[in-house]
Amino acid sequence: MIRGLKICGISDPKTLDYILKHPCPPKFIGFITNFKKSKRYVEFDKLKELVNVDKNKINFVSVLVNPTNEILEKIKDLNFDFYQLYDVGAERTKEIKFKYKKKIITAITVSCKDDVIKYKDYSKISDIILFDSKGYHESQSFDHYLLDEVPNKLNKMIAGDIQIDDIPSFKDKDFMIDLSGSIENNEGKKDINKINKLLNLVAKI
Repeated sequence: MIRGLKICGISDPKTLDYILKHPCPPKFIGFITNFKKSKRYVEFDKLKELVNVDKNKINFVSVLVNPTNEILEKIKDLNFDFYQLYDVGAERTKEIKFKYKKKIITAITVSCKDDVIKYKDYSKISDIILFDSKGYHESQSFDHYLLDEVPNKLNKMIAGDIQIDDIPSFKDKDFMIDLSGSIENNEGKKDINKINKLLNLVAKI
């Protein structure tokens, strides 16, 4: 069954408040912290204010691409439970985890089977392994069948242009699911109606 839901790329207080107060909230909410190429990126001053709320037991995730020591020091006191790390080696991941005392989601970008097995380098360090596409902020997909040999015992999450209507096909999979682009409108802003549909659908499953 689906083990949890992450809604990623939240950048405004109205949408965040809606999710936090929803009767079927997700387990995780992600905020793009340092990747300025993303339309979902949140400037530090706005981010600081945005996440300074009652989380209603939801895990807040700082999404970071190859973060520098400077940005890690800057955000260390913000209201985050997890750091989601892209393009960070295993030793650096371990260093970040223990220095900042955060749980870690290691993001592995996938286009072939050789990419998938990189999870083995992080399985003893990271709390969750996220399998994502190579598109980063562009919501690209990848062949999810490449994950068939990943062991069930691995605490894992899947992303990569997953649509709301795809959710029922994951009901027998041992994954958490991460959505962002599929719950946005044509202008690239989060759509409350789509979020509501998603949360209610996952709750039923």
